[in-house]
Amino acid sequence: MKRGYTLTEILVAVAIIGVLTAIALPIGKSVTRGANQAACLQKLRSLGAAVEGYTNDHNGTYPDLVIGRENRRSSEGEPVLEEVLLEYAGGDPEAFQCPADKEHFRKSGSSYFWNHQLSGQLKTQVTLLGMKVGMENIPLITDKESFHGDHQGTNFLYADQTASRKVKFEVGSR
Repeated sequence: MKRGYTLTEILVAVAIIGVLTAIALPIGKSVTRGANQAACLQKLRSLGAAVEGYTNDHNGTYPDLVIGRENRRSSEGEPVLEEVLLEYAGGDPEAFQCPADKEHFRKSGSSYFWNHQLSGQLKTQVTLLGMKVGMENIPLITDKESFHGDHQGTNFLYADQTASRKVKFEVGSR
């Protein structure tokens, strides 16, 4: 004689599946967030190589860019990261998209801001807010917002070509 499942057994199985799902979803989101952040750091490193290519072709001078734009039409005629460095980034517009960005790239063409304080400066004589500091402390390109979740969710590319989510610079009195 063939025996079926009781209602209690089915409810227990559904409850177990529900608990496992409740445990797995946050872990999956965390893994996805970490993978997106790693991919974003890699894109920033690639943009660093694009900046290096640009400075090599322009006598060691950083590009003279505005910080960014809100939408594709808001800064027509003004030099922005995603247009000036496009050829140095292999001609691929998606080089300027953080994988975790679901809004800015679509609207403006870039997930990143340029540190316009460095615009037009010689790479070898770069200053930040008029202060001479180490290249490892000067942000060059940053995420437009905290795409990667937590309080350290913003990635930075520094002038020494390192990419990190750690803030290495500070402004204040000593």
